[in-house]
Amino acid sequence: MNLDLVKIQSNLCQLLCAEIKLIEKNINLVIVETPFYFPDGDPYQIYLKEMPNGIIRLTDMGHTFMHLSYENDIDKFREGTRGNIFQQILAETFINEESGEFFIDTQVETLVINIFRLGQALTKINDLTFLNRARAESTFYEDLHESLFKILPEEKIKKDYIYESIENARDYPIDYYIEGKHFPLFLFGIPNKDKARLTTIVLERLLRSNANFDSLLIFADQTAIPRPDLARLSNTGGEMISSLDAVDDLSRKLLRKVEMN
Repeated sequence: MNLDLVKIQSNLCQLLCAEIKLIEKNINLVIVETPFYFPDGDPYQIYLKEMPNGIIRLTDMGHTFMHLSYENDIDKFREGTRGNIFQQILAETFINEESGEFFIDTQVETLVINIFRLGQALTKINDLTFLNRARAESTFYEDLHESLFKILPEEKIKKDYIYESIENARDYPIDYYIEGKHFPLFLFGIPNKDKARLTTIVLERLLRSNANFDSLLIFADQTAIPRPDLARLSNTGGEMISSLDAVDDLSRKLLRKVEMN
């Protein structure tokens, strides 16, 4: 290898040091300027506090969650799939979290590495916002379940319903059975093309058995379903919701078909 590693390391150290600046905010707090930014251009808020016994605490002072809360439900970061990933991020980066504040305690000798470790953790936590319905099938079903129970009372909904009148009925479960005004409402969540194809098969079997029902199909992202699959599904299914983000559309179509006491 012909690379001058000593020179490269020296240049890297100079560049990295130039990207990190310490600015005294008050007698107890120092701002740590870093090259880390949120997608909207706002910088990460990282502070340095002196703790007892020569310990230095690097902390975001709760700013990260506050920033994300403007467009996200922060409670979801602690639930289900997101919650598992959230805890994994904290474990992997050795970051602590308390009442929404992310911090790591460090010695002076390891301060630099822990600045980058905290920055890495905050970046990964911010990336949880991309784990939305259009991108993550695992959270789609969690979000669908939550959305339904916000609109309808629990006693009107049955999950993983089996319509016993068709052959091999347990091979063709229905995501949700909901008491309808005139007929049962069979609701299907569709996060991908495979589920679209399976739903088409289930609906075709129901139609062949002359079942009386209405159906409602809710997509994670309808535009992501290939046209041939969507066309076949359209021929067998009832009303559709293009995505869970269409909250008003979902509520309107559900309540139109369900008898509310």
